[in-house]
This record gives sequence, C-alpha cells and structure tokens, in this order.
Amino acid sequence: MFKAILVDKSNGTYQSNLIELDDAQLPEGDVTVRVAFSTLNYKDGLAITGRSPVVRHFPMVPGIDLAGTVESSQHPRYKAGDRVILNGWGVGEGHWGGLAQKARVNGDWLIPLPEALNERQAMAIGTAGYTAMLCLIALERHGLTPDSGEVLVTGANGGVGSFAIALLAGQGYSVTASTGRPDEADYLQRLGATTIIDRAELSSPGRVLGKERWAAAIDSVGSHTLANVCAGIREDGLVAACGLAQGMDFPATVAPFILRGISLLGINSVTRPYEERVAAWQRLSSDLNLQQLAEITREVSLSEALPIANDLLDGKVRGRIVVDVNR
Repeated sequence: MFKAILVDKSNGTYQSNLIELDDAQLPEGDVTVRVAFSTLNYKDGLAITGRSPVVRHFPMVPGIDLAGTVESSQHPRYKAGDRVILNGWGVGEGHWGGLAQKARVNGDWLIPLPEALNERQAMAIGTAGYTAMLCLIALERHGLTPDSGEVLVTGANGGVGSFAIALLAGQGYSVTASTGRPDEADYLQRLGATTIIDRAELSSPGRVLGKERWAAAIDSVGSHTLANVCAGIREDGLVAACGLAQGMDFPATVAPFILRGISLLGINSVTRPYEERVAAWQRLSSDLNLQQLAEITREVSLSEALPIANDLLDGKVRGRIVVDVNR
C-alpha cells in the first residue's frame, strides 16, 4: 500500500482526498518509481480544486513533477536504483502523477537526475525552474546576451518568475521584475532583480506601441500583460511566452512585430525531446545558485498540499511548494 492524493468525480461532486492505494491500482507503464518528492504547481492546484477541467479522466493522482528512485524497470535506459526526474507529459492530467509515494510511468518521459542535485533540490526547481531555463535557452539561441539590455520578468513572485530572475541575474543580466505584491520587493531583489514595477502597469488594455523599454522578456502571464510586454520591447527584441496566469487570450496587434521586428518565442515545457530536457537540467544543475532554493522554496507534507492548492490559485503563494510525499 502507498499514500496518494486522489481526485475523483462522482454524481457531479468533485473530491480530492489523501488515501491509501494498492500497487495493483497503478496505471500501465514500464518503469515504477518510488517517489521521494513532488511539487505543487498551478496546474496541480487546478486539478486538486477542480476550478478548471485540466483532469482528463477520473480517478486521477495529480502532480506534474516527481523525483525518486526506480523500483523496477522494463525500459532499456533505466534499472532499479537509478535516480530519475519527470516533468510534464500529461502526468497529473491524463496519467497518474507525482503526488503519491509511488508512480508507474512511461520510461521515455523520465530523465536521469543530474549528479549535482538531490531529489529535494530537483523538486525545488521542478517544472517552474525547468520552464524558466527553457525560456533562457530560447532567448540565448536567438542572440540575447547580458549586453543586449534589460530583461523583464512578469509574474515575478511565482515559481517560473522567481527562477527566471535568479537564472538571468546569475548570468549577468539586468532584470526588471513585474509583481502585484510590491511588499515582496526585498525577496525579488535578493533573487537578483534590479528594478521592480507594479504589474498594474502591464495588466490593463494598453497602447499598440509603447516606449521601448526592454531588450527581452520572460512572460508567464499572457493576456493583456503579454500584449503590453510586446508593445514595450525594443527593436529586434525577444519575448519568451510560457504561461497564461492572466488568461489565454492575446489582445494585441501586429505592430510590434512588423514595426520593431520583435520575436515572440513560444515555450512548450511539456513534451520536449529527451536531449533538450537533459540539456536544460544540466544547465540548471550548473548555473543555478542552489543556495537560493531555500529563499524560493517551502516544503509541505502530502496532506498539507490539499488546502494549499487554493492559496496557490489565489496568488497567495510565493515561489515554490515542495511536497515530501513520505510525511
């Protein structure tokens, strides 16, 4: 038997509970992982609360991230005892995820845990840090350097935003952080932000083109915020878009693209090829100041993850929530 958060829906009633399951109930897969740590992401909050229909079938164990040790494997890449990470691939939505003490998954979804990280550190980083690194890699691939100018990070207090600031600052970039919580300015500055702006500057309908302010941006908010970010990017600048906390819409015009030649780079963190995932995690293990994880991270037990899901969706959580599934 093992403990897990199970989401179910019966007679129109949506429920999420901490229960015990039997190994025989695990879904199909060629690798069984004894999970050490998972995380609580925005999508997990939606799955646990039912605020948005992200769960594709019931019952479901949420948790889009996991780190642990292979218990058994029929996959050629892994053997019992290997330390592994999983991000994305629909786990927690269409396939049982990481908010449990065990998971059975497709081995193609896994990557080896970098030697420089332990399981807790990997989940402190999680999909949020991994996505932030994919954004940085995309910007660099398109020519961004610290000499290019200031880089804007929206949703700065969230997981992706926090890691984006830390990673950019660690590489020598000057970072502007947009936040709806100005009382958290000290936290953002400790991560490396040099300028703090109120998200209200970007979150309402704006002008087709604004003042040229930033060389690039990492946006996890979408909607009017992303439109205003694009309107404020300098000529030939770059925007990496990876989230939709404000909304999925993009109420913009083509003006920034055809008059200033900016580029909008879409970041899909869910189904990246194996080599890209390994490269991103190797960069994280070497480029990230691991001492900052304590600043970014809060650890909770599996049972504590349930009530925190609402706080996460309400914007009351700073940084990352790491879930120790074994307590």
